Amino acid sequence: MPIYKAPNRDFRFIINEMLDLESYGNLPGFENASEDLINSILEEGGKFTSEVIAPLNQIGDQEGCTRHEDGSVTTPTGFKEAFNQYREAGWGTLTQPEELGGQGLPQVIGFALKEMMSSANQSFGMYPGLTNGAIEALKAKGTPEQKEMYLPKMVSGQWTGTMNLTEPHCGTDLGMIRTKADPQADGSYLITGTKIFISAGEHDMAENIIHLVLAKTPGAPESSKGISLFVVPKFLVNEDGSLGERNGVSCGSIEHKMGIHGNSTCVLNYDGATGWMVGEENKGLAAMFIMMNEARLGTGMQGYAQAEAAYQNAVAYALDRRQGRALTGPVDPEEKADPIFVHPDIRRLLMDAKVFTEGSRAFCLWSALQADLSEKAQTEEERKSAHEMLSLLTPVIKGFTTDKGYETATNMQQVFGGHGYIEEWGMSQFVRDARIAQIYEGANGIQAMDLCGRKLGQNGGATIQAFFAMVDEEIAAAKSNPQLVEIATRLEKALGEQKAATMWFMQNAMTNPNNLGAGAYNYMHIMGLVTLGYMWLKMAKTAAEKLSGGAGDKAFYEAKLVSANYYAERFLPDSGALRRKLEAGAENMMALPADAFQTAA
Repeated sequence: MPIYKAPNRDFRFIINEMLDLESYGNLPGFENASEDLINSILEEGGKFTSEVIAPLNQIGDQEGCTRHEDGSVTTPTGFKEAFNQYREAGWGTLTQPEELGGQGLPQVIGFALKEMMSSANQSFGMYPGLTNGAIEALKAKGTPEQKEMYLPKMVSGQWTGTMNLTEPHCGTDLGMIRTKADPQADGSYLITGTKIFISAGEHDMAENIIHLVLAKTPGAPESSKGISLFVVPKFLVNEDGSLGERNGVSCGSIEHKMGIHGNSTCVLNYDGATGWMVGEENKGLAAMFIMMNEARLGTGMQGYAQAEAAYQNAVAYALDRRQGRALTGPVDPEEKADPIFVHPDIRRLLMDAKVFTEGSRAFCLWSALQADLSEKAQTEEERKSAHEMLSLLTPVIKGFTTDKGYETATNMQQVFGGHGYIEEWGMSQFVRDARIAQIYEGANGIQAMDLCGRKLGQNGGATIQAFFAMVDEEIAAAKSNPQLVEIATRLEKALGEQKAATMWFMQNAMTNPNNLGAGAYNYMHIMGLVTLGYMWLKMAKTAAEKLSGGAGDKAFYEAKLVSANYYAERFLPDSGALRRKLEAGAENMMALPADAFQTAA
């Protein structure tokens, strides 16, 4: 059976040392986030995810979810009991407001737990994960009555939530949706239509499921400007908070998927289901984007979380599996062969995985801190700056980390050789589960276009310039330290490639928009490489300070410095090749007529 153990030493390093969370103790919600409390949460969260959730991962993959004739769905063996433990322990309340029954802790702490959940069992982690997005949308756009009715029980885990966007005939182009919302005399609406790909759409783990559904009211514009958002509970809720009759929403089928079999991804049929508008009419897409942005951060985390789980298993296998001899001579002369861990190509795969997962973890936890600061920083200027930086980087988190996460999971499968292709070892599940993260919550090509078509120009380009200045400042400060100068110099060159690519877009995208579309994916990866380089420089700086101060755990900090140098020399040079691809433009990409792609005679 595959193994998983929460990387708590790395969590503590990033949260307590690199981010220095205690230094924000003057901000709301941070005052109780002491280092001791953080460490305790990480320790207990690690035990829960490794001992309770991880053992169910293969079971969920093998059993999947079962739909019954009445439209109900049963989750895999053990899922319901594990979710009860999750709810009773209050794990879902960590970062929610105290007035809703939450603990009010910073988002960055909750994000660490989400990573553990996803690494241990991505399918299971999606049930509370989608609920969080629905909570955020209702908090922002719901009426006082809707908040009072739904949020406390969603925060507690008694009820879960979903988001319903996609329909059989449309995905990203939501202006084409056909689901209807007919107004009723009592202020409610009757929702009719079909939604597909609805994660956690029907299951047996919670008393009620609160669906947030995009639909169009009569006479609404035939575009994305005509979409409204509705809250549609599985069971209607009485005025006293008790559950009433079953609403007109049912699971028509469960999607047959490549992976995440333990999550009930449903086709949901709305047959005159009763719903209530959330926010303003025809402004539903803006409300839904609150959920989508939350989900995109979580999806980016899923990418490297699967890579982390695959990496842990690959390391264990490489230390145990014996084949061949080290190129420099036998390491274990008394054995017939050395562990494959000694071979440089295996080390290449493992080092690539190590620096990607650790760099991505720092990136996402740093981003979660920006989410906290966007709401709780002392000044409006600081809050705005954090919000804009997070907005700029969200498509990079989602797109880059899921692309590289899938690649890493595949590479870890490669470490196992033929055994990686055999189901009992569990490596193919990591690959299959990681694949969806590149697709849902906006396919990665869409993320690249969001980054280059919208985010680069936001605030007249001020936000991307603020990003450049932030990285430049870190580089300049690092150059005076001999332990950091090589990393800083390589990062400076990669940042130069990104600046040049940005300028090329400015000079060439206006005259031919296809030049932007043709290079957007390359740009997203350049920015991903640079951002992880920035995180590695910050981690290297922290490790160097700890070593110079005589801190214990010397081997850990020295490993951070080696890993930072490896990332700088092996990953950052790719930014130059990506820029040259980008600057090739769209001419040859778009030149051939459609029939030239038909290979059949």
